[in-house]
Amino acid sequence: MHHCQLEPGQYGICRARKNENGTIFCENYGQVTSLALDPIEKKPLNMFHPGSLILSVGSYGCNLRCPFCQNHEISMAGAETSDAVYISPEALAKEAIKYRKRGNIGVAFTYNEPLIGWEYVYDTAKLVKEAGMKTVLVTNGTASPEILEKLLPLTDAMNIDLKGFSEPYYRKLGGHLEAVKEFILQAAVFCHVELTTLIVPDENDSITEMEEEARWIASVKTRNASGQIPLHVSRFFPQYHMTDKSPTEVKQVYLLADIARKHLQNVFVGNC
Repeated sequence: MHHCQLEPGQYGICRARKNENGTIFCENYGQVTSLALDPIEKKPLNMFHPGSLILSVGSYGCNLRCPFCQNHEISMAGAETSDAVYISPEALAKEAIKYRKRGNIGVAFTYNEPLIGWEYVYDTAKLVKEAGMKTVLVTNGTASPEILEKLLPLTDAMNIDLKGFSEPYYRKLGGHLEAVKEFILQAAVFCHVELTTLIVPDENDSITEMEEEARWIASVKTRNASGQIPLHVSRFFPQYHMTDKSPTEVKQVYLLADIARKHLQNVFVGNC
């Protein structure tokens, strides 16, 4: 989404894509830093096959620079600092099938930003679909429409981080609110979508901003069974470069969740 103009040998902001002899090369293709069989609710997806498990995989790198990132050890890492091992799309799909008897429904690309290495997601998702299983993306929604169009026919569900609802706040994180809104609009008509907003004190915790966000979410056309996009309102804890702030007041998280419920049927509170 940043469309980095790279000189030969130079990496993009994501630290995963590189100009190699004039060609943009995805260096984190198949490079796995995290692999776990998680409850689907941990993504979080509360209204997509609840009670099931999903094989969750992550690599390294991210195209945003959130100072509160909870997975900064991998999302802010590059090849030289990540402890990654190569797993081919075929091997990952076979691993997902192996765990089907334990309740696994497919593969979730998560932990870091999966769309900076969308080629690996695409190649694996084709095999997962052929096996009759599900593909889930946990993403910040900062990707070009062209990439999303390639992935949507293979994607069953997404949890998209909607970091806040003001352009100045998004600029602090290295992104653009309008681009994420367009991503959500495009994704919601093709697959199950849920959103997560982390409430950071003095950044995106106003009643006015949540009112605007919830009203906009309620207007989005979606193929979700409920007819609306669920919202997860999550509590901030000090992390990474934002250890000087206190955790979000629990009462503020619940207050903002109640504000959202004025417009949305399904609002969930997290980390409280």
